Amino acid sequence: MGLRTRRPCPRRMAQEMDGSLSEVRARVGASHGITDLAHKLHFYDRWARDYDQDVATLQYSAPRLAVDCLTQALPGPPHATLILDVACGTGLVAAELQARGFLQLHGVDGSPGMLEQARARGLYQHLSLCILGQEPLPSPEGGLVCLTTRTNPSNLRYKEELEATLDRLEQDREWERLVAWTVDRWELATSKLEVVPGTSDSDGFISGVVYLYRKQEVAKVEGVRPSAQPPAGL
Repeated sequence: MGLRTRRPCPRRMAQEMDGSLSEVRARVGASHGITDLAHKLHFYDRWARDYDQDVATLQYSAPRLAVDCLTQALPGPPHATLILDVACGTGLVAAELQARGFLQLHGVDGSPGMLEQARARGLYQHLSLCILGQEPLPSPEGGLVCLTTRTNPSNLRYKEELEATLDRLEQDREWERLVAWTVDRWELATSKLEVVPGTSDSDGFISGVVYLYRKQEVAKVEGVRPSAQPPAGL
């Protein structure tokens, strides 16, 4: 007589998933509340090993959206284009880039723990510890610069500071903005206060923005043109 295989209880599985989502929302929500840069970087160092799993739970779509932006802004061969991934984290954007044929990848981040995880992927040709706005980016001439950030209420101060830094880079003729695309479904909200208006707390998403720049020190990348319009489907 064979042993019976116990089937997973759908109700218990749903409860475990809800519990996991609640824990992740609490953890990520706590990170949103940190304003001191040193404390924020220390949090990311400790979070680095669990980061990919946690953002997957929140249905984090920034890496895919960033690469959608790049592929539509650059109709030429991707393998010939150098991409500088700013605030690269654990390298989620690099994984998307490589899957779509981008092979020249450089990354910078302010968290040593995040860079350790990114280095383990083996996808970047060069990784540097650097904070945008605090020090010059250690990047070679040429290529495109990709950044992303949230546009939910708790991140608006950081977004304003980031855009002020980007504006200075443009004024200094170091970078040229090609794209700034806002996306509604960035990741699941961590609280009612962060939910996009018109959605419920249980399935509400926060919004985000993808920035794409071209470095100004070298000749214009063939086929790339500044655009004020988002690509189809974003």
